[in-house]
Amino acid sequence: MDTIQVSKSMRPMTGAQAVAEAMRQINPDVVAMYPITPQTPIIETFAKIVADGRASTEIIRVESEHSAMSATVGAAAAGARAMTATAANGLALMDEIVYIAASMRLPIVMPIANRALSGPINIHCDHSDTMNVRDSGWIQIYSETAQEAYEQMFLALKLAEHKDVLLPAMVCQDGFVTSHGVENVKIHDDETMKKFIGEYKPEYALLDVDNPVTYGPLQLQDYYFETKKQQVDAMKNAKRIFLEIGKELSQITGHDYGYFEKYEMDDAEAVLIAMNSTAGNIKAVVDKMRKEGKKVGMMKLRLFRPFPYEEIAEALKDVPVVGVFDRAESFGARPPLYGEIRNALFDLDKKPDMQSFVFGLGGRDIFSHQIEDAFNMLLDGKMTDETKYIGCRGC
Repeated sequence: MDTIQVSKSMRPMTGAQAVAEAMRQINPDVVAMYPITPQTPIIETFAKIVADGRASTEIIRVESEHSAMSATVGAAAAGARAMTATAANGLALMDEIVYIAASMRLPIVMPIANRALSGPINIHCDHSDTMNVRDSGWIQIYSETAQEAYEQMFLALKLAEHKDVLLPAMVCQDGFVTSHGVENVKIHDDETMKKFIGEYKPEYALLDVDNPVTYGPLQLQDYYFETKKQQVDAMKNAKRIFLEIGKELSQITGHDYGYFEKYEMDDAEAVLIAMNSTAGNIKAVVDKMRKEGKKVGMMKLRLFRPFPYEEIAEALKDVPVVGVFDRAESFGARPPLYGEIRNALFDLDKKPDMQSFVFGLGGRDIFSHQIEDAFNMLLDGKMTDETKYIGCRGC
C-alpha cells in the first residue's frame, strides 16, 4: 500500500487549535482567560502551549468575561501586546469594556467562536453575538475555514497595531462548525510570521514614565465628540490598510485577503452573499448548479467592520438579483448583513433585485437543497419584501 506523504507544515487541526497556534507564534505578552463554549478550546490549547514552555505569555485567569476584557484593557494600556477570546454570552458580558477598549484605541485581538445569544440557552452557532457589538468600534473579520481563521489572526494583529489605526479587532469563526471541526491547516514558518508581525512598540503606554499619558479620562461636552470622530477616521484608515497588509501577508501564504471573495460571479445571473463557514456550502451548490447550466455565483464577505460599501456596489452592479444569507436577526429592523448590502447598493442607477434570507439560528443546519431552493427562487424572480426563514418550522 502506498503511503501518503504529509507536509510537516500541514496538520489536522480544529479551528480553535489553529487560532491557538497563531497565538503561539505571536507570543503575546498577556492573555486573560475565561472559558465559554465553544471558544474554550482556544484558551485550553493555548494554556497548554504556555505550560509546555512553547510560549512565554503571562496568563491571567479571571472570574468572568467582563474581567477578562478588563484585564486585557489594563495590560494593553500598560504597553503589552494583549489578547483574550470569547463567544456569545461572554461577549455580551464584556459589552461595556468592549466599547471602552475601542474608545481607548487599544490594539487588542480577540478570536471569537460565534454562538447564539440566550435566551433560551443555546450553545450552538449563529452570529448574534458579534452582530450585537458590530457598532462598538472593533474591526470585525470573518473566516470560512480554520486556515482563514489562523492566517487572519496575523492580519488582524498587524492591522490593529498600525499607527494609523490603533483599534481592537475580532477574528470570527463559526462555533462548533469551524472551532471544533478538523481540517488540514498549513502552519507557516515561525520566524517568517514573527518577522511579519514585527516587534510591538506601543504608541502610548502607561508604563512609559518618560512620556506620561492618561487613559479613560472623563470627557463631557468638551472633547467626547472629537474622540468619537477620531475613531471614525481610524476605521476609514483600517479599511485602506487592511488591503495593504493583506497583500503583504499573501506573499507568505499565497492566499488573497480582499474585503470579500467572489466565486463564479463574472457572468452570474443570481448571487448569494454569506459570511463564515456557510460560504463553503454555497460554493458546493454553485458548482452543482453550474454543471446544470445555471449561472449562479457567491460572494463571501470577509471584512464586516469597516464595511466596504463602494467595493461591494461595484462588484454587484451588473448582477440581476442578489440574495443575502444572515445568521442573525435584527428585531424590528432588517437583518444586519442584508441591511448593509442594501445600503451599499442604494446609490446604483440600476440596482439588483434583492431577497433577504435568515438561516441557522441556534445552530440549525442548512442543507444543500435549501441553498439550491434559494438560488432557484432568485432565478425565477420570486423575490418578496419579506425575509425568508430557511428551515424554520411554520415560518
